[in-house]
Amino acid sequence: MKMPEISLLEWQKRFGTERACEKVLAKIRWPNGFICPRCNSADASFIKTRKVYQCSHCRYQVSITASTLFHSTNLSLVKWFWAIYFTATDKGGISALRLAKHIGVSWPTARKILGKIRIAMADRDSIYRLENFIEFDDAYIGGKRPGKRGRGAAGKKPILVAVETKDSKAGFMAVEAVNVISKETVRHFLQHHMKEGQTVRTDAFPALNPVKEMHDHEKKVVPAEEVSKWLPMVHIVISNLKIFLNGTFHGVSFKYLQEYLDEFSYRFNRRFWEPELPLRLLNACLAHGPIKSAENC
Repeated sequence: MKMPEISLLEWQKRFGTERACEKVLAKIRWPNGFICPRCNSADASFIKTRKVYQCSHCRYQVSITASTLFHSTNLSLVKWFWAIYFTATDKGGISALRLAKHIGVSWPTARKILGKIRIAMADRDSIYRLENFIEFDDAYIGGKRPGKRGRGAAGKKPILVAVETKDSKAGFMAVEAVNVISKETVRHFLQHHMKEGQTVRTDAFPALNPVKEMHDHEKKVVPAEEVSKWLPMVHIVISNLKIFLNGTFHGVSFKYLQEYLDEFSYRFNRRFWEPELPLRLLNACLAHGPIKSAENC
């Protein structure tokens, strides 16, 4: 669905007050008007002092942020909306430190905000499955260390990366951090990120053999100097991913690697819709449920 473009000034005009943000969230939660989550009554009154809706039938009270991405937040919705805008419009990805300065919060709060936004990004991308002709490979993320490079290198985190290719151009992509490149992790990736029965090209690494169980598998032994010819698109994506991680975030810890991969994937898959990204991301966040694993912010 195509979304309209929106500038910084237009964003401020539309979402510059707490009430304006609440109205947008309420419209997403209750598109046909308030519905009590306890008794399904459509009658309610808004208690301004507590910022909650009270059902006129059962007297149940519910805040506008309950059961949403913003559940139990101590932060104003205005700051949340600005965080979403800055995250969407910063092409290289915004760091927690820069976001903290922009919206006037502490670094830990900004980091938690970005963590939740990235979960919404990942959730939206999880809807899609790669199809048609797909290049599939593994890579390793981590700082430079002496010794072996690539597969088997110490102190690095393996990732699986797949990208559609259409008319010599990249389509959608998917990426996942794993503990080890094995047949089990490869099967899991294939099941969650690709439609069955596609054409998938890889090198001849034995751990990637499960591809043939669900897809038309094209593979061959490829010397290092020729891999960019056999798997050109996926290697361009991997190169761009490493630039993204090192350029904006100067590397990331393995603990949070997947959420940064999710952000890169979300941006890459919408690279032709950049002017629409703020409203696309806002909709993804507004429609998302509460994130229980993350600390409140």
